[in-house]
Amino acid sequence: MKISRFITTGLLLLALAACRNNPAGKMKDNKGKNRMLSQVVHPEWVKNATIYEVNIRQYTPEGTFAAFEEHLPRLEKLGVELLWFMPVNPIGEKNRKGSLGSYYSVKDYKSVNPEFGTLGDFKKLVTGAHRHGMHVIIDWVPNHTAWDHKWISEHPEYYVRNDSGKFVSPFDWTDVVQLDYKNKAMRRSMISAMKFWLKETGIDGFRCDVAHMVPVDFWDEARQALDSVKAVFMLAESDQYFLHEHAFDATYGWSFHHLMNDIAAGKKTANAISYHFSRKDSLFPSDAIVMQFTSNHDENSWNGTVRERLDGGVKTFAVLTFTVPGMPLIYSGQEAGLDKRLRFFDKDTIQWKENDLFGFYMTLTGLKKRNAALWNGDWGGSLTRITSSDNKSVYAFLREKDNDRVFVVLNLTGNPESVTMKGREFTGSYTNVFSGDEVRLSSGTEFDLGAWEYLVFEQ
Repeated sequence: MKISRFITTGLLLLALAACRNNPAGKMKDNKGKNRMLSQVVHPEWVKNATIYEVNIRQYTPEGTFAAFEEHLPRLEKLGVELLWFMPVNPIGEKNRKGSLGSYYSVKDYKSVNPEFGTLGDFKKLVTGAHRHGMHVIIDWVPNHTAWDHKWISEHPEYYVRNDSGKFVSPFDWTDVVQLDYKNKAMRRSMISAMKFWLKETGIDGFRCDVAHMVPVDFWDEARQALDSVKAVFMLAESDQYFLHEHAFDATYGWSFHHLMNDIAAGKKTANAISYHFSRKDSLFPSDAIVMQFTSNHDENSWNGTVRERLDGGVKTFAVLTFTVPGMPLIYSGQEAGLDKRLRFFDKDTIQWKENDLFGFYMTLTGLKKRNAALWNGDWGGSLTRITSSDNKSVYAFLREKDNDRVFVVLNLTGNPESVTMKGREFTGSYTNVFSGDEVRLSSGTEFDLGAWEYLVFEQ
């Protein structure tokens, strides 16, 4: 849900928990600068992972776990390693929006939406994903419940009330009721429900809806409790840097997402990207992972398709999300050229088409896996802006870690651009990732770039 749409062993687990109880300290990043180090210990498997968001309702005509399971071999080939499922819980009927309601109006935290199948079907799906080398997180909605959640009648003290004693809906989300995190019993019940999914289904963590609207001390408590079951991966739907210092492995790159939209619209230039990452470096812990994306369920449904927002730069900005620091996201259907806004509260099946985007994304996930310069968090390499004769139109940069390097040149305009590269940091022999051509780059190298053209070189 998006606010801006409307305004392995017990000893190891104990050691990890102890690390998280220590105050966050300082460390030097790969540029030698002092940076804050978070208390979170990331699971090893996230280091070069790409995340894929699954919209079960719209994924197949059936809209079920069983129907989606048939896509696992295809997604393994695509190269994604982390599947994020939008909420799998039953949806409230009272004050429901649309014919099927919002995924984020949860009626029961410990069962599955019968629209999608059974708990057994979901367990089978998780097992299948693991067999295909993928991890699974589910969307968790901790800030509010549906109006007909059993807590409403059994534990009304779990909810916020206004001065008139009435339950409160956050914003204009009239299909849900705000939970009260001052209530300790509610907190215990919430953590118990989260642990249920780890124990019963074997998932690997959670994507937490509007995480910044829930007190940070709850997330501290929840992370330790969840890690006592298994080491988890936690993604916050928030771009607040302090969440990295406590409970979350990753947060949303909202600000970068909006920046890309602005550049595509001609409101900002490539120079703004340099400012963005300098600001991130000053605020975020050095090992923070930020999820980078050109689309997700909120953006697609409420703010437009990638074509609507990014014009002819759809692939260009996708390349950017895969090559700057962070974990890239692919939303359901992007690899097939999803070109419509999917209805949020009703059935609206994705139309699967064959095109070059599957191979395009497969190339990017493959590069992400094998080249350590692009790995996530502190596993990855530094980012150095390479200047050119037109820094407003062209963003060029070098990522490097040990002996791995990736050099990227992007024309972020709809006009042809001829540029000369400056400096010597990027010089050397490379392979063009998309064409396979071998090239030698040196200071003064000139590029004649077509509109929105992207070049990715690997060493």
